[in-house]
Amino acid sequence: MIKVSVIMAVYNTNREIIELAIDSILNQSIKELELIICDDGSSDGIYESLEEISNKDDRIVLLRNPRNMGASAARNRCIAKAKAEFIAIMDADDYSDEKRLEKQIEFLENNSEFTFVGVSGQYFSDLKGINEEKYYFCEYPQKEDFLFTLPFVHASLLFRKKALMDVKCYKEESIVTRSEDYDLMMRLYAKGYYGANLKEVLYFIRLDKSSYKRRKYRYRLLESVVKYKGFRSLGLMPRGIIYALKPLIVGLIPIRVLNMLRRKYYDSKRQGEI
Repeated sequence: MIKVSVIMAVYNTNREIIELAIDSILNQSIKELELIICDDGSSDGIYESLEEISNKDDRIVLLRNPRNMGASAARNRCIAKAKAEFIAIMDADDYSDEKRLEKQIEFLENNSEFTFVGVSGQYFSDLKGINEEKYYFCEYPQKEDFLFTLPFVHASLLFRKKALMDVKCYKEESIVTRSEDYDLMMRLYAKGYYGANLKEVLYFIRLDKSSYKRRKYRYRLLESVVKYKGFRSLGLMPRGIIYALKPLIVGLIPIRVLNMLRRKYYDSKRQGEI
């Protein structure tokens, strides 16, 4: 019986990088899993590499979109194909600790009040094992925690499938482009589903300090709209307005300053939980 379905959206990814991600899932301590990969219309030949990789392990299910449709559409297609009661996210350029899925499933099985669970993330540079800094978060995020930043490492999350189906999974409209994770989390919370974070570092995020700086301004504008609607659904208005505007000005703030502010915020959260 398949215990967990891991979904991965892929678009124009280096083979060496994606093999690290795939191997980290296939080598999990839990073996009763399937890895559903959807190539979202890649044009760099990675699909042929994925075919070769998938032929080596029958736990891999390979899908392909005829054109680039976006991460939401690719993930939704994977979810529709999933056979397990638990759905785990995995990004194609990261990797997971071998105990990640085991510990997340154990948590949800022992804590019925939570619908999904993430883990602590650690950034790394080009080489596995060269860790740079920790991804900050709080252990039991509340609605108010969405104001400052997304209080989960999205790609580290493991869900109860029924909750994802209840909120109709990821939105595929263009307005949520680059903010589909934030939108999903807020819709889950608005429906009464809550998540938690395990303190242990079990997920490793490939570091790209310039990625947010490269974002087109229209994506920041769309993010503000997504946050405004989400904060309103969570009952966080009117104070949420200033936070909804944050994406429009954050590009002017140095990354190191943003990281310092994030660290201070979560340090204060941890002190409050002690």
